[in-house]
Amino acid sequence: DGLVVSEKVKSNNIDVKIPKSELEAEDKGTEEERPRESDSNILDVSSHYPRDKHISIQRHLADLEKLADLREDERKPCPLCPEEKFKACYSHKLHRHLQNLHWKVSVEFEGYRMCICHLSCRPVKPNLVGDQTLSKMGAHYHCIICSATIVRRTDMIGHINRHVNKGETESRFITVRAPKSSYKVVKESATDVQVLPNHSTPQKTDSYFNPKMKLNRQLIFCALAVLAGERKPIECLDAFGATGIMGLQWAKHLRSSVKVTINDCNENSVTMIKENCHLNKMKVKLNIREEDNGETVGNGEENSDTIEVTKMDANVVMHLRSFDFIHLDPFGTSVNYLDSAFRNVRNLGIVSLTSTDISSLYAKAQHVALRHYGCNIVRTEYYKELAARAVIAAVTRAAARCNKGIEVLLAVALEHFVLVVVRVLRGPTPADDSAKKVRYLIHCQWCEERVFQKEGNMLEENPYQQLPCDCHGSMPGKTAVLLGPLWSGALFNTGFLRRMLLEAVQYGLDEAQPLLKTLVCEAECTTLKHFSTHSPGEENKQEECGVYIRTPNTSAESYLVHGKRKSEEVLRGTAKRQRAEHSAEHPPFYYNIHRHSIKGMNMPKLNKFLNYLSEAGYRVSRTHFDPMGVRTNAPLAQFKTVLMKYSTPTYGGAQAEGPVHLPGEIQLGEEVPAAAVIKVKEAELAEDDKSGVAATVFTESYPTHCAAE
Repeated sequence: DGLVVSEKVKSNNIDVKIPKSELEAEDKGTEEERPRESDSNILDVSSHYPRDKHISIQRHLADLEKLADLREDERKPCPLCPEEKFKACYSHKLHRHLQNLHWKVSVEFEGYRMCICHLSCRPVKPNLVGDQTLSKMGAHYHCIICSATIVRRTDMIGHINRHVNKGETESRFITVRAPKSSYKVVKESATDVQVLPNHSTPQKTDSYFNPKMKLNRQLIFCALAVLAGERKPIECLDAFGATGIMGLQWAKHLRSSVKVTINDCNENSVTMIKENCHLNKMKVKLNIREEDNGETVGNGEENSDTIEVTKMDANVVMHLRSFDFIHLDPFGTSVNYLDSAFRNVRNLGIVSLTSTDISSLYAKAQHVALRHYGCNIVRTEYYKELAARAVIAAVTRAAARCNKGIEVLLAVALEHFVLVVVRVLRGPTPADDSAKKVRYLIHCQWCEERVFQKEGNMLEENPYQQLPCDCHGSMPGKTAVLLGPLWSGALFNTGFLRRMLLEAVQYGLDEAQPLLKTLVCEAECTTLKHFSTHSPGEENKQEECGVYIRTPNTSAESYLVHGKRKSEEVLRGTAKRQRAEHSAEHPPFYYNIHRHSIKGMNMPKLNKFLNYLSEAGYRVSRTHFDPMGVRTNAPLAQFKTVLMKYSTPTYGGAQAEGPVHLPGEIQLGEEVPAAAVIKVKEAELAEDDKSGVAATVFTESYPTHCAAE
């Protein structure tokens, strides 16, 4: 009787006779292992919270009483207390115990009650009394989301709130994919994508989708659309696909102009990308170089509706293939992928990268910036532009190692990210020219004046002489620091930005249009009221004569002859004509009008102040880096002089804004040192004392503020 059970093995169709005693032992073993799994942190996958939850987590008090199996004629123990703490009793007493000691002090979350538990399921340090080890029975709660045990009720409430704020659900703590019923569909720019419930908090097994990065995706799409207008078709790569939203937008709107490849090294992300492609009626061509051998979904034909999906490391896919457009958007810094990106990118292609490690780039973690970017930075009033130039400097060095130069097309630094878009120029000459634009910055910590260090390798006896301010002579100690290395060239290409603006209007990208208009004005260093949209022919002329570029024309035919003697002659002629007309590069960095405001004075409105600076003969514009920033070629002393002239005293706020005449007849065209401004104020105070009028003392902001501000 012990050998009568047989099973058929599916793989080999062989009848195998197994002793019955062994099968019964295996069944018992599986029954014993199931409760162990329920005690672990790995939760079962379901559309709602896990069924194998702890017995202290119930919806109703009646469910808790069912566990106790209350009967009037029998004594029953409490299911949540040990025998030595609460002895078995009759139903009426056990009902009051469950209600008062467990249910009333529970923590509620989405219809469930996490009751207090007195069982010995929380590891507690033993209490040694002589030779006996007494186990301390501590009351605690079991978290419904992560199965953690927490002692205090207030700590449990805070623990649940942290889960809610992070958007974490039970799918975060499992090792298998969440069911399709837990997905939700998000629509952006006419593209539907499935995302996980915890899409805003990325983990190792989840796909990340951040709605706040919509503006970033629109800017990258506009840059790709401009490149697609220059040459067709182009091969573009989204190296970190996640949900595949960016690559799907490229393929859905640009169609036959692009051949899209979406890559991700996470198996769950690749599966989600394939499902999102089918959701948007796109065919998928798989190229997975691991266990799968080139499986193809659909008919496998390469057309405008086909997206290639790869599952490999981003460095590997960029080493194996060449692309015209590469976008890097990893979690944090992207410096680990720059060498691979510039290795095989095609000539005159575009590399865009999004850096989200803003804590290091914005000088909150300076040691991390030094480690990742090899750059020394401090917190300044222009810290966002400092971050963009630090990223471009790292990009320039990575491109130069591959004998390639760069032309910066766009650099944006906002609250959540730093976006840099560069065009690749092959050859050692463009590489050398780009490397020469990486310099150190001399920054005065007292007045925040700044200037790039002069070219050359010779040491200067007094580097403070390069600063326009005289803080080193009037203040004790060392007043300046050396920042960098940083990119010292232009951050924008005016013609490319204008073409991006046209693409944004054509595809209805409303969020990108205001920012692109600001960027065009910032690139030209002009105010918004002088902004105008040119025709496509004028755009090519603007790109040729506006910002200094390496190619004489933006058409594809001119790109084909780049590097030849004829194109270099045209380039030299264009550069000479550009220098003769005007200096097109925008001034580096900007000043914050609040940072340099005068205490006790009402400063003018920002737009009026821009007009005052423009009337004084300086180039001026607003900047996207700072809503109260002013980009101008005026020195800081002249900036403060104009600001003081058109500021009004706080006690005379009712009078109209107008110029305040300064004694000593200081002209705007003259260089006004900081000491002269202080002397002017002292003279005003002395006149007020002589006339018997109570003087209102005010001082400028920069002598009383430290660099740490």
